[in-house]
Amino acid sequence: MPPAEPRRLLLWVDLVVAALVSAIGIVGSGPAALNQGLPWPDPPAYGLVLAACVPLALRRRHPLPVLAVTGLAILTYLGLGYAFGPILFAGVLAVYAVASRCPPRTALSAVTALLAGAAVVAGVRSVMAADTAWDHLLSSTAAWVVVPAAVGVTVRARHEFEAGVREEQVRRVLSEERLAIAQEVHDVVGHGLAVIAMQAGVALHVLDRDPAKARESLEAIRSTSKEALDGLRSELDALRGHADAARRPTVGLADVPALVERMRSTGLPVTLDLDPSVVPDPASTGTRSSERTGSSERTGSPGRTDSHGAGAHHVRLPTSVDLAAYRIVQESLTNVLRHAGPQATAHVRVRRTADELLVEISDTGRGETVHSGRGETARPGRGHGIEGMRRRAEALGGTLEAGPRPGGGYVVRAHLPLKGPTA
Repeated sequence: MPPAEPRRLLLWVDLVVAALVSAIGIVGSGPAALNQGLPWPDPPAYGLVLAACVPLALRRRHPLPVLAVTGLAILTYLGLGYAFGPILFAGVLAVYAVASRCPPRTALSAVTALLAGAAVVAGVRSVMAADTAWDHLLSSTAAWVVVPAAVGVTVRARHEFEAGVREEQVRRVLSEERLAIAQEVHDVVGHGLAVIAMQAGVALHVLDRDPAKARESLEAIRSTSKEALDGLRSELDALRGHADAARRPTVGLADVPALVERMRSTGLPVTLDLDPSVVPDPASTGTRSSERTGSSERTGSPGRTDSHGAGAHHVRLPTSVDLAAYRIVQESLTNVLRHAGPQATAHVRVRRTADELLVEISDTGRGETVHSGRGETARPGRGHGIEGMRRRAEALGGTLEAGPRPGGGYVVRAHLPLKGPTA
């Protein structure tokens, strides 16, 4: 509903309320006077009733001026000796509007001024009338003022609390979005830079004695940098809300064989044990899947245990699980490349059960650890990679453990549920 329509509706509601209170005041003032042994109200009395009730139509937009006019009309009405009656309902609404819409200090000042005016009127009438009937004016007015003021302040406090909760929720969502963006950029760019740095080192090492090998490393640097830039561009397009960004296929476990080949090209021996049921059949997914897996299927490596079983029944994984599994493998292999040492080897194992996906990356590199502050251990030089992987797993309702292996090396093990609130 457009913003103008609620405002128009509220204006009509306020007009109806003002008209209703005015009608009650006009009709009820006479019987109230008779019940109190006073004469029937005269035209000035009805004029004061209307002066107190009609401004209520503006109480949402101008609560303080409305209270001033309504309060003055009510005090004049009572000060002239007219009976207590429905006119007091106008005061209740005006006081409530000020208490619920104005800052507490302003509302307190307005209520205090109204009570002071009631005290003055009660004192003057008590002296002029020479009786004690008007002594009840102050106590009665106080009851009709303090109660709606207290209710209004309570309502305002509740609204402010709810607004604070909503604002905190918005801040939390924005913070989570920033963390997610930072994690994606870290995964896309950090992995590419690690591979580029390693390939550059290889190229410099063999440049003089093996130009062909150096050329291969330079070609790998070019392709890796292009992939990193493409990934970064995709993330930026998604952030900018480009329509085609949502239609672009995201990376997943089908890309793991190509990732493994890229890591092997840096000199890191990697074996892969990939559950064939989580990888789409290239014949059913088109050219892109063939490009993903083709290079790894053509390349051999000693000790390799790559995915097999082409006839296995493929089960489509939730996109969030598929992406998280790939990013965990990517970050773990990047950490092996950076921290495990030159003689390290790595093994990637992905297994699916009926309820969860197991992703495990182990290596035979350095097992030195430092305390990370959360009860687990991590390799020296660790940045935010493991924390980012853990957040990915926990966001899906899963878990991630990382630490040294008993026999040496390091292992990252993630359990990702296939069914969950965000899977």
